Amino acid sequence: MADDDETRTEKTGKTGKTETTEKTERAEPQDDLVSTRHTLTVEGRELAYTATVGRVVLREEVYEDDVFVGVRPKAEVSVTTYTLDGADPLTRPVTFAFNGGPGSASIWLHLGLLGPRRVVMGDAGDLARPPYGLVDNPESLLAVSDLVLLDPVSTGWSRAVEGGKAKPYHGYTGDIESVGELIRTWTTRHGRWMSPKLLLGESYGTVRAVALAEHLQSRFGFYLNGIALISSVLDFGSLDFEKQRNDRAHALYVPTYAAIAHYHGKHPGRSLREVLDEAEAYAARDYPYVLSRGARLSADERAEAVATLARITGLTADYVDRADLRIEHWRFFGELLREQRRTVGRIDGRFTGPAASAIAEEMDADPSMDAITGPYAAAFHHYVKAELGYDNELLYAPITDKVHPWSYKEFEGRPIDVSPSLERAMRQNPHLLVHVAYGWYDGATPHYAAEDVFARLHLPPELRANIEHRYYEAGHMMYVHEESRLRQSADLADFVTRSCGGS
Repeated sequence: MADDDETRTEKTGKTGKTETTEKTERAEPQDDLVSTRHTLTVEGRELAYTATVGRVVLREEVYEDDVFVGVRPKAEVSVTTYTLDGADPLTRPVTFAFNGGPGSASIWLHLGLLGPRRVVMGDAGDLARPPYGLVDNPESLLAVSDLVLLDPVSTGWSRAVEGGKAKPYHGYTGDIESVGELIRTWTTRHGRWMSPKLLLGESYGTVRAVALAEHLQSRFGFYLNGIALISSVLDFGSLDFEKQRNDRAHALYVPTYAAIAHYHGKHPGRSLREVLDEAEAYAARDYPYVLSRGARLSADERAEAVATLARITGLTADYVDRADLRIEHWRFFGELLREQRRTVGRIDGRFTGPAASAIAEEMDADPSMDAITGPYAAAFHHYVKAELGYDNELLYAPITDKVHPWSYKEFEGRPIDVSPSLERAMRQNPHLLVHVAYGWYDGATPHYAAEDVFARLHLPPELRANIEHRYYEAGHMMYVHEESRLRQSADLADFVTRSCGGS
């Protein structure tokens, strides 16, 4: 007969957890995955594929006094995978993809660009009405690569295990280690170590992708064929207007201001290329000199600089003068169309929306994100339940502020810059190819700032030749623009094929 101390009363509810009167034990979390079979027609041929969606338990090794005592679950991470039926794992590439934030799930790349189904939302100036649409995506990267779309902890359905803390994942190192472990686990479980492998990240996801490349190769010997960086930011100093009066960011944003001004009719009779050429030339040479002179600038030099900067950016000379020749990006978005009482988008400068206040110092909200969020959320929730057969009433978080403040303790006292990680990864693996995608109207990660970072990489010519650059007449999420989506899909398919040894 059991001792009284060991006696317990148990009942199991719908959650599968065991409740006790004297002692509560949490049930060991298990993978929660659903797989379904589908087909997609691409250029007249039918692709049969398996979709798997749900949550995977992430585990960690546990040591006590330097003694290995086993593994324990630490997080449940939401993943959607697409694998081509019958493909040879030795030759079939697999691409691990994620968005950024920090605090963003992979819903945007998933339903906007990569997956076999995509959202129909319209575009700037011609948005669809709710509840939007969902259609096949014959341009899906699935045509040339299996796909693993990852949601970092606290985004999507990803959470720390019940009773666990999420904070360790809300920072540079914790994020890299957890996503890296998930990639390693998935690859091992599915027997894909000999497959060609790629990373694809967007926005902060480019920071993650570059850091992951070094992490995976250095820690696990997990060598990659390619990294695709969409809307890249590797050195935060290139975008920082605040710390140490950073005139570098003021200069590197000017070409983006010029492109957005051109889109909204501020450069009549001129092509976008003409406008960009002038803006980039000014940002490269004359403008940094003007800013560096400070009070030493003569009255004539200052007047000329005010006139030139106003012409290029589409702002008034009076505003440029009052701003002391330094235009902060949030203020630009609220100022460009102020006379129309409208703001332009930061994520995509082609979008506009009514200003909450005609005298506000800066925009109150981003009209491009307002336009994009609803269609993607509606399409995703319908898709995973109605078509992929997965049902989870836990909140799916497309974007969350629960990850903030994001920890950059590893960079304390110095700029947040992962370009050395890219240099190291490329030196480790000279076959590693890098694809960089830019949107002319991207006010979050401007093209000229990213170009500046890549131009400063410490790489020999033969490795620098492994980096390719592609440009689109769209914003941060360039695939919301149909022409750009089609071209970007083709560019990525070509990159994956070449990086994995194809012609």
